Amino acid sequence: MIVVGIRFKPAGKVYYFDPKGIKLDIQDGVIVETARGMEFGTVVIEPKKVEDIEVVQPLKPIVRRATEKDFQQVAKNKEREKKAFSVCLEKIAKRKLPMKLIDVDYTFDMGKIIFFFTADGRIDFRELVRDLASVFRTRIELRQIGLRDEAKMIGGISYCGRPLCCASFLGDFKPVSIRMAKGQGMSLNPTKISGICGRLMCCLRYENSLYTSGELKCAGCQHKCCGEQEKPPGVGKKVITDDGLGTVLRVHMKDRTVKVQLESGHTVNVAWSDVAEPEHDD
Repeated sequence: MIVVGIRFKPAGKVYYFDPKGIKLDIQDGVIVETARGMEFGTVVIEPKKVEDIEVVQPLKPIVRRATEKDFQQVAKNKEREKKAFSVCLEKIAKRKLPMKLIDVDYTFDMGKIIFFFTADGRIDFRELVRDLASVFRTRIELRQIGLRDEAKMIGGISYCGRPLCCASFLGDFKPVSIRMAKGQGMSLNPTKISGICGRLMCCLRYENSLYTSGELKCAGCQHKCCGEQEKPPGVGKKVITDDGLGTVLRVHMKDRTVKVQLESGHTVNVAWSDVAEPEHDD
């Protein structure tokens, strides 16, 4: 069957649709039907033939190639999103809700407005939804996102001096673990292996397969982090986890795990080999 790859955000996930015989080129605008309603997307993978088992069925069709009127609608929606952002900020301040508004997204057909926000815990935003619905007269969705999604939406410059990978070209987030930093013999100083989101840097994955396959080895392969951790960190010790810095609350000797309280206040149970005591520069 023939499929075409579509993105709805510059560095968003690629979704596949049936082109239905429409001739499409890279960067062409298209209108498609999604679970959210009618949406505007951009062609990032030209129509190509694939096996049926390679795609999730049923495959939705491309409705049409975007017209000049469609592009004007997209531009108008961008202006509406800016106004909706300001209105939502005012409503949040009025309700004194402990949340940070990150972004606003109108569906192409204006059938729904999605407000993205971050917060330390669960937020009762039912009254806020009513306030927004009374202003915009359409379906309202408030979606809480994590720190990595926030960095992807806002963008920025990483420590390497380049734009953030997640905001530039990574379609979705792949798992990144402290084991990757250990196996590559990297410094376990949290400031050197964490991105601006506070989580482990996505680029730790890029060469990890070369180390795990044995094609590359960390310098001298004498780094104390190589291999399985023999002893657990002590109770009260600061450790680095896949989710950031935390403090060891309890050690489970039988199953070789530790209970860690993160700086956010949440607790996680992780294997000894998935944590490391941070190093500090002299």
